[in-house]
Amino acid sequence: MRFSSISPITFKIAVKGHIFKRHARNFFDSNRYAKTFSDKLLPYKIYSHKSLIMRKLGNTNLQLQANKKINLGIAAPKITNILIRPQETFSFWSLVGPQSSRRGYLEGVTISNDRISQDYGGGMCQFTNLLHWIVLHTPLTVTEYHSHDRFDLFPDYKRQVPFGIGTSIYYNYLDYCFKNETENTYQLCVWCDDTYLNGEIYCSNPLPMKYHVRCENEVFVMEDGVVYRKNEIYRIMNDKTTGIQLKRELLKRNHARVMYDYDLIPVPVDGMTNEVVS
Repeated sequence: MRFSSISPITFKIAVKGHIFKRHARNFFDSNRYAKTFSDKLLPYKIYSHKSLIMRKLGNTNLQLQANKKINLGIAAPKITNILIRPQETFSFWSLVGPQSSRRGYLEGVTISNDRISQDYGGGMCQFTNLLHWIVLHTPLTVTEYHSHDRFDLFPDYKRQVPFGIGTSIYYNYLDYCFKNETENTYQLCVWCDDTYLNGEIYCSNPLPMKYHVRCENEVFVMEDGVVYRKNEIYRIMNDKTTGIQLKRELLKRNHARVMYDYDLIPVPVDGMTNEVVS
């Protein structure tokens, strides 16, 4: 049995230990972390995306969704207009910092031990989901990424991003980081409106390539009486001028156990005697 799973007290002790180690590692490592902001946007918009804030997540309390909107509104100004210069690393937690009631954060939906839970600052995973999706449409290098991809926790509701590409974060030892290994400077712009968390990324120079991220071979299959969702996530890079495909790479394969009512699966399930159709 892991020390952290003995009791709530040992879990808190383990969390504090991980946080201390993360602070120490960030202090002594060789990364140059992005810390400079500019109200003047860089000249070339590379990509933009918006993420619906009030989403139907199974039977979760709608008040937690409303609280998430407030939490995102507190965090967004800590990120927006950040410059990521050549050889600099973006660290989500280095900029956003801890969430607590003293800082104005409310309890929102979180995922703990691959289960739905709630805690102060709930909603930050949606924030890094947005950032990750945007970064995948650039040549920036993701250097730290964690995922909830072992479980499919919620039925699809107005899904815009392929399943299994989301992020898992926890202050301050599961971070989301990327490094600018190019010669250009990049800038993130993030804000909330009444409906969406919005994000844009700008660059000091135009890019010669256009990036596309897509899901392929997605199926629901029955294995030993349990339904799993399987898919593959690919990134395709095309020349902007000619449209010719320059590169195609497999980002990840997902094999996730479906945790919600099988009646909510929107397609027939391979291997299920009574096909489930919405």
